[in-house]
Amino acid sequence: MTSRRSFFRQMGSATAGTLALPAFLEQAYAGELASHTKQIAGLSPTEAARDEDFWAWIKNEYTVSPNVLNFNNGGVSPQPRAVQQAHIRFYEYSNEAPSYYMWRILDQGREALRGKLAELAGCDADELAINRNATEGLNTIIFGLNLKAGDEVVLSKQDYPNMINAWKQREKRDGIKLVWVNLELPRENDEYFVQKYVSAFTSRTKVVHITHLINWIGQVTPVRKIADEARKRGIEVIVDGAHTFAHIDFKIPDLGCDYFATSLHKWLCAPFGSGLLYIKKDKIKDVWALLSSPEPDSGDIRKFESLGTRSFASEMAIGTAVDFHNGIGTDRKFARLHYLQRYWTDKVRQMPGVQVHTPKDPKYSGALALFSVEGMTPGDVANALFNKSRIHTSATVWENISGVRVTPHIYTSTKDLDLLVNTISSIASEARKKGKS
Repeated sequence: MTSRRSFFRQMGSATAGTLALPAFLEQAYAGELASHTKQIAGLSPTEAARDEDFWAWIKNEYTVSPNVLNFNNGGVSPQPRAVQQAHIRFYEYSNEAPSYYMWRILDQGREALRGKLAELAGCDADELAINRNATEGLNTIIFGLNLKAGDEVVLSKQDYPNMINAWKQREKRDGIKLVWVNLELPRENDEYFVQKYVSAFTSRTKVVHITHLINWIGQVTPVRKIADEARKRGIEVIVDGAHTFAHIDFKIPDLGCDYFATSLHKWLCAPFGSGLLYIKKDKIKDVWALLSSPEPDSGDIRKFESLGTRSFASEMAIGTAVDFHNGIGTDRKFARLHYLQRYWTDKVRQMPGVQVHTPKDPKYSGALALFSVEGMTPGDVANALFNKSRIHTSATVWENISGVRVTPHIYTSTKDLDLLVNTISSIASEARKKGKS
């Protein structure tokens, strides 16, 4: 652990115009992570996904409760020990002399962090703003675009409520027209999605809003194909990537979108209340900042970071989360997450009275999956899981979707999933007996 004395010695050059911030991931810990990663270096991502010894070490790096089995990582994920420690370290430094160390020292680390995130995202650092979550990032775009009465925006009924509400507010305030796509899910067919969205486009469509992975059900949508059709028609593309960044193996430019936002406290396991906003470079100048900026029509992405006082400690600890993620590797991480999903869903698909509502194909799904039990409401199933085995999940009833969402993460073990499967089997068996009585 870096001592205060060595930390501030590194800061000594700040007044001279140069700044040496400490490494995001502690050197000793980075070496330990690299040592464990070596044991799977010769394996393909698919093979590495099944190496329980490696993932047992990863599990040990999380401080999750042994008394509650958390299968709602889709809501917010815990942070590995290294990220927690970095957050605490930066927080303690900040409290030594808040206005000095936060504004003059830690604030200067944002550019190094921006570059690190840009490398992971596969885009230019000047296209990324660091903020608090996907909701803030998407609201920045929704309220910052120059739209007028009569302009049409295409979105789906299965999008996230915060985004739907933002668009409805824009509709009420400015008289734009919302055109709704209603998706019947799950689907393993690109053309279904493309046809649904394209059929909603008209000559007045200015924007299409696409959710990359639909949070209720775990459905991955073919964003790039929809975006390509939108671009042919001069339509701008907004992507809600709250559940795909650091989860699915992709780079933001691969999506062909103009705007993208995500929450880093989900799959990257960064501190709570951390997010990322991407705006294609040539679009920045035409988007108004959600919060006031000295140059509101500037082409500098930093105009979207005028938040006032923020948690500099949690922001700087994002870098540790990136290092931890990179130590594992995006391809390995996604392979493990999809393996965990298939591990339990393949078993419960065989159970009488149980239905899984998430695609099998890794092209269309990741870690999230939704299931239902015949004769029971989602709320009753979720309560039964918790009462029987202290399994925490999320019950969902939303626009053609009904079930219990189960979301493991990389710290989840197959033993944890075995308990889930056995509990679902018990619940389904009891429901069948009750239905026959």
